[in-house]
Amino acid sequence: MPKPTTCLPGFLLLTVLLGACQPPAPQPLQARTVALGQATSVRVDVPYAGRWRVQERPEWLSVSPQAGTGPVALTVTIDRARATPLKANLAELSAEIKLAWSAGEGSREKTGEVTWPVTARQFELRGRVVAPAQTQGNDAQAAPRVNPAPAPAARGVIVKYRAAAGQTGVRALQAAGVKVSSVQALGGTLTRLNVSDVDAALRTLRADPQVEYAVPNALLRAQGTLAQPVVPGDQYAGLQWSYALAGYAAVWRDMEAGSYSRPVTVAVIDSGVRFDHPDLKGQMWGPGEGALDVLDFEAGEKAGDPPRYDNGDGDGPDTDPTDAGDAGRTTGSHGTHVTGIIAARWGDHGASCEGCSPTGVVGATYKANVKVLPVRVIDSRGDATEADVALAIRYAAGLPVTLKGTTYRTPHAAQVINLSLGGELKAEAARPLCEAIADARAAGALVVAAAGNGYGTTPYYPAACEGAVAVGSVTLSGASAPVRSPFSNAYPQVQLSAPGGAEPYSANSFNGGKLNGSAFPDAIFSTDWNYKENRPMYTAQVGTSQASPQVAALAALLLSKGVTTGAADTLARLNATATDLGAKGRDDLFGFGMINAAAALNAPAVSSGLGLRLQHARGQSFQPALDPLGRFQAYLADGSYAVIGGTDRDSNGVYGETHELRDERQITLGEDTPSADVGDLNPR
Repeated sequence: MPKPTTCLPGFLLLTVLLGACQPPAPQPLQARTVALGQATSVRVDVPYAGRWRVQERPEWLSVSPQAGTGPVALTVTIDRARATPLKANLAELSAEIKLAWSAGEGSREKTGEVTWPVTARQFELRGRVVAPAQTQGNDAQAAPRVNPAPAPAARGVIVKYRAAAGQTGVRALQAAGVKVSSVQALGGTLTRLNVSDVDAALRTLRADPQVEYAVPNALLRAQGTLAQPVVPGDQYAGLQWSYALAGYAAVWRDMEAGSYSRPVTVAVIDSGVRFDHPDLKGQMWGPGEGALDVLDFEAGEKAGDPPRYDNGDGDGPDTDPTDAGDAGRTTGSHGTHVTGIIAARWGDHGASCEGCSPTGVVGATYKANVKVLPVRVIDSRGDATEADVALAIRYAAGLPVTLKGTTYRTPHAAQVINLSLGGELKAEAARPLCEAIADARAAGALVVAAAGNGYGTTPYYPAACEGAVAVGSVTLSGASAPVRSPFSNAYPQVQLSAPGGAEPYSANSFNGGKLNGSAFPDAIFSTDWNYKENRPMYTAQVGTSQASPQVAALAALLLSKGVTTGAADTLARLNATATDLGAKGRDDLFGFGMINAAAALNAPAVSSGLGLRLQHARGQSFQPALDPLGRFQAYLADGSYAVIGGTDRDSNGVYGETHELRDERQITLGEDTPSADVGDLNPR
């Protein structure tokens, strides 16, 4: 019998020992819930042996560091204000962070992804918006709000007899089957008859030769204090939401009384204008009336050489600032767009081209005695030199300028100058612009300029010049207050804001309009020119270039109505009546706030709704729902808030502006104050 082998046990032992020396299998990164509670940030520590990186996260969460090796040690920070929905109706915010992981080497490497849920509790704000007055008395009662009937009814008839007729009229009515319940003498031969059938009574009485006349005893109604807003009927006027936001529904009603009669000129220093646009016909001072093209033209060094600098119209300075172009030009006319915002015509303008709108858009100045003075400084490439702009500012203000040996002086000096242009200059480099603005102010002109579309905090010139009015842009938010447009520069010289539209190509469409079947973006619609087809058109544009002319137009209306008489008091009025947005008082984002035309011009009330305005100090707006008793409950981020209950007398959807009934609270929410109750907001 063979002896058993002795090598097998040793082999097994070696196998066991070798197996014991192998590293453990790579382990995946484990799931983890990140609960911030009401904290702003939380540190997360997770044991791990491998590599990891943050692959996805929402924009309102920041994670640091983004990647590492070994144990996961990172900090998650939340920006609640960016995550809070418009209705402020989520008590808890939730999101996910996705991490990619890998462990092991070579053939033993494993990779994968893991999702970590993130939760954060919001802070709570409660309150109630109540009627402007709360009084009690046994001898008083509230007048119910009633909707007027479509047409007044009549209570009987009034009949005038040619001579005293006694009861002959009553007998005639009774014979005709009309019941007469009462008779009242009104003096002389005039009598009131309460009858069962007014129409039958009138037919009978008017057939009676003894009756001089018979009329219904019509009902008259007490007339309320609200005027009716003016709604333009032009084809594209419904897309021009910026006017409603600025309170123009009330202003245009005010204009119909004819009090905007003082002549005012607004200079638009820009790319020139298309005088042949039918929606601008008669709205501008033209060639020979003060319009000017300051641009020079330099020909090539040798005959036949291409020009070193082509200003677009092939000639030098002259009195025709037409925004020139040819079929190869792909951009529209910037100056024409800006001019339309101020002064586009209302109603039928007689466009003769096929497919052209006969009515187009409307301008802010409507029936006011306001005209635009076009001054061309921007060439066909969209560029303007500092020297040309400085010359144009002085010229527009009524000062003489000399171009190519010819001296020009406008017969229509501008009381308001609009500059929808600018650049990122140093203060020293901008001195020629600022000195020109100082000269214009000394001559009596108010200079309004676009604050810039730089997405930052760098001052743009000429807006940042002392003496200029730097205008930022706001846009619709879906709440009862607008927000700053993301592109609008914010810096200490910003004085005012006006509607300029949303982020270009964004999906924002809070205005609710449709154009050619598609949702219309929150952009500014105005006159333009199609150079390819050489015909008028209308376009939507956004920018502080669109906000600035709205301030210029309102300044002109203040002067035209006589509310103000010069640059200084006009600016003071604009600032004092602006709707404060963001942090309380003047701030770099909004200046003194968004212009309010109705408040500035003392326009009549056209609405009387009561509502809530809720704004974060950083500029965001929220719109929590009000229940039938006016109560609200909002779930918000930490920070400071203006909580305003008020009326909306100019029908722009913004409650409690400077000229309206309002009650305001300033509230700060945070970990130390996780909830607050503002009580009753009682506008008065």
